[in-house]
Amino acid sequence: MKNVIRLAAPAAVAMAALSACGGGDNFDWNVKPVWLGEVRSMAYDGVRDDLLTAGLGKSGLASAVAPAYADPLNPTAAELRRSAIYNNYRAMLDMTAAGGYGSFYGPNVDAQGKVTSGEGLVGGTETIAFADDGSGRQNVTLMVQVPDSFDPAKPCIITATASGSRGVYGAITTGEWGLKKGCAVAYSDKGTGAAPHDLENDTVPLIDGTRTTAAAAGKNAAFNAGLSAADLAAFNAATPKRYAFKHAHSQQNPEKDWGRSTLRAVEFAYWVLNERYGKVQDGKRLKTFTPANTITIASSISNGGGAAIAAAELDTQGLISGVAVSEPAIEMPANAGVTVQRGATTIAVTGKNLVDFTTVANLYQACAALAPSQASAPFAAGFAAGFATKALPIAPNRCASLKAAGLLTASSTEAQAEEALQKLEGYGWTPESRVLHASLAAFEVAPAVAVTFANALARASVKDKLCGFSYASTAATGAVNALPPLALAGMFATGNGVPPSGGINLVNNNGKLGAARDFLSMSSNGSFDWNLEGALCLRELVTGTSTSAKALQAGMQETQRSGNLHGKPAIIVHGRADALLPVNHTSRPYVALNGKVEGKSSNLRYIEVTNAQHFDSFIGLPTILPGYDSRYVPLHVYLNEALDAVYANLATGKPLPASQVVRTVARGGAPGSAPAITAANLPSIAATPAAADAITVSGGTIAIPD
Repeated sequence: MKNVIRLAAPAAVAMAALSACGGGDNFDWNVKPVWLGEVRSMAYDGVRDDLLTAGLGKSGLASAVAPAYADPLNPTAAELRRSAIYNNYRAMLDMTAAGGYGSFYGPNVDAQGKVTSGEGLVGGTETIAFADDGSGRQNVTLMVQVPDSFDPAKPCIITATASGSRGVYGAITTGEWGLKKGCAVAYSDKGTGAAPHDLENDTVPLIDGTRTTAAAAGKNAAFNAGLSAADLAAFNAATPKRYAFKHAHSQQNPEKDWGRSTLRAVEFAYWVLNERYGKVQDGKRLKTFTPANTITIASSISNGGGAAIAAAELDTQGLISGVAVSEPAIEMPANAGVTVQRGATTIAVTGKNLVDFTTVANLYQACAALAPSQASAPFAAGFAAGFATKALPIAPNRCASLKAAGLLTASSTEAQAEEALQKLEGYGWTPESRVLHASLAAFEVAPAVAVTFANALARASVKDKLCGFSYASTAATGAVNALPPLALAGMFATGNGVPPSGGINLVNNNGKLGAARDFLSMSSNGSFDWNLEGALCLRELVTGTSTSAKALQAGMQETQRSGNLHGKPAIIVHGRADALLPVNHTSRPYVALNGKVEGKSSNLRYIEVTNAQHFDSFIGLPTILPGYDSRYVPLHVYLNEALDAVYANLATGKPLPASQVVRTVARGGAPGSAPAITAANLPSIAATPAAADAITVSGGTIAIPD
């Protein structure tokens, strides 16, 4: 049952245990932040609808049947919310019982890790609003969930900034820990989002995912590409049926503000809590909950985790008490002066920014996926069947074109593929990640990320068509076609904001035979080589001197971190095999930088998990990606442990565990039918690791045991 509630309603819980603020007429009033727009709040009873599962419960989230819309062309805000929670939850986790869902994690597993027989619904209130400068161009979505179990005598907040380019529900699986703990959860889409601006029909998404015309939405659009009427008409005439996405095309370089967006989500949470539970003076609310009496942990995964770290670095008000993140995207400063050692080896290339190493992956990964040494890797056979047949030799053509461009030297496709694999490892990928290149290449991960981040960092407009790329629906032949209206209507819930997604693909506008889906387009040399020209253009933006390159490089500098967490207790968890955000470019060098910057005042710990990679959800696709299940364990389990550890440190002073390698045990068995995971596969983070597992940091050098 949902009811609109008023945040200024009388407090439901007495606050006698908290001291009054101020004295006389000098009260510290709870004032709505000036950057906060219209606030909407809904109550969920935890029976028919709830904060965590949108009424679906543990069973409904696990179901392969997605929640339906009464009218699929016009889904309601409530239906879109339910679908968004369903899809985002499933996108983050292995949803199979054999992989740990329902036993090691999931709505039915309580805050103490006990498996219950319930469905795990969480009643409470959900409050949402835009943060903006008044222009309507930013409109960063913020949301605060307050569970009914929130205890004003022990207030706590956890952040759950969206991962990837997702919408505001993109980190619902991180928020789950906070909801079970009785904490308010502060979410932010950090200026990204799943739903696009349909340029041909000029429709845009609103904050709740429903759609309307750009004219009707005005400044209330979640995203509008910002083209003038003349520019829009010209764009549509030249490149019809295209879409603009907020992360790529907002021209805000949103990543530079991901830390600020996360901090604003925390400020929003304080305002919401004080409006509901704060002491009352003269009919107005006081700032009863403050950083002095509230535990606040910045958390999330992937680039949401990077946003949490950025927020902790930028925090000048003491809003954040501690940090616990998983597989974070961390942008290192140039010439950070740190060293990464693994065993007796010093890693040669480390600390590169995401757009840097991703544009390298975009060059070599499709070729490396054909390496004979990795023939048994997950989806290697499927990749070869789809991209290396006589009828469609796209990957071998990429290898050949790389040689023609002077980027490879070997003569045969097999030798070129092995050389491409070595190029990746020479640029910082771990040996453990080599088996993942085929599956990531098949899902077009590197080109998708490279194009999105290149546009964002360069503050490119959609009309710029940076490096010849655009977004559109495509036919099986690769030709641009019309997106089915049903796909657009629900994309707020089904998309991830980084095409290919939700029926929209990456298009090469410069194909010799005309615009076509990127990997099906012909290059100017007459080869179907996965658009090497586009990949080289993206790489030039990182290394070159063109106007666009200078713009991107300036934007990249705006996103780089300092390494200073101000002594906050913090834990970073990362999988050693991560092929999307390699540890040598992210967590390892950042921990070394933090040690260099903070020295003995550092309170950061690093947990590196063996047999773990970036996409837990891929483990739960045994029929599509057999081999993930037999090789990898869920990293999510260790994020929950990290959150428990940071909370215990802040609440009771319990020491944080030391930095360490956690040596998990792969499930083994036949790929696609691995045995069920057990506790033996998932050893806990040790309070004090064995000497052979201890990670040390000294003088800007991090030493990781093999």
